[in-house]
Amino acid sequence: MPERRVKREATTVWKGLVTVGRVLAPFGTDGEIKVEVLTDSPQRFAPPGRVLIQGSPMTIERSRWHKGNVLLKLVGVDDRDQALGLGGLEIEITPDQAPPLAEDQYYHFQIVGLQVFTNRGEPLGELISVLTTGGNDVYVVQGPRGEVLIPAIEDVVKSVNIPGGRMVVEPMEGMV
Repeated sequence: MPERRVKREATTVWKGLVTVGRVLAPFGTDGEIKVEVLTDSPQRFAPPGRVLIQGSPMTIERSRWHKGNVLLKLVGVDDRDQALGLGGLEIEITPDQAPPLAEDQYYHFQIVGLQVFTNRGEPLGELISVLTTGGNDVYVVQGPRGEVLIPAIEDVVKSVNIPGGRMVVEPMEGMV
C-alpha cells in the first residue's frame, strides 16, 4: 500500500474557499504585492491566473519569485497605496480549482473537518488542523479526550473516506 500523502493546498477552507497565499506587503510602487505561498502548487500564481481576495475575483497580470515568496501584480491594483490595502489578506481559490491528486493523496482542505475514529470504533473527535513537519504531517484532532496528535503515516492512518467524512486510525501506544 503506498504511503498516504497530504498535499498542502491551503490550511483553511472558509465559506467554501481555499487559502493558497497571504499578502505580506506591497513591493515597489506599481501595485505589486509580496505573497507568502501556502500551496504545493505554486504554478497557480502564473498569469493570467484567477484568485479571490475577500471574495472578489482578481486576475494575475504578472508574477515572479523573490526570496521564497511570490511577487504578484494584480489587474486593477496599480499603486503602492492600493497594494498596502491588501496587506494581511488571504488569497483564495475555489476547491474545484485545485488540481486532482493520485489515489491516497489528499489536500489539507479535504481532510480538515473529518470525524476520526479508532479501528475499534471509538470516536476521537474532529480533525481540526494539519501540522506540516519535516518528516510527516501530524493531524490535530479535538474531541472527548481533548487534543490528540496523530502522525500521518500508513501504520497509523488506516482509511480516509472524504465523501463519508470519516478517518480511521490505529492508535500507536501512548497516543490516546
